[in-house]
Amino acid sequence: MNASPLQAYAPLVLYLLLAMILAGALAAASVLVGWRRPNRAKQLPYECGIEPTGDAREPFSVKFYLIAMVFILFDVEAIFLYPWAYVFRQLHWFGFVEMVIYIAILLVGYIYLWKKGALDWNR
Repeated sequence: MNASPLQAYAPLVLYLLLAMILAGALAAASVLVGWRRPNRAKQLPYECGIEPTGDAREPFSVKFYLIAMVFILFDVEAIFLYPWAYVFRQLHWFGFVEMVIYIAILLVGYIYLWKKGALDWNR
């Protein structure tokens, strides 16, 4: 029990070193053993068998990024409902009131986005 605090991390350091060595060995083996036969079909981007049209570097509308951020925001906020539902019986009324306030804040944000037109896909 007189081991230094650094000795407690020895298994973790050993595990990380072995993982890095294994990853490097597998990458090196892939480069050394793998076949290199490039052709036109392999150089095309994967598009479900459809010939790609246009340039891959076309700019996306800002609307796309706004919708993606709103989706992630509401998705992450919805994840907080799962732990609350798991411990619902232990929380009694206080936990219920807290979650009602939380959902009300989410609803206000949702209504705000709806009124601003951020959820209108046809514009």
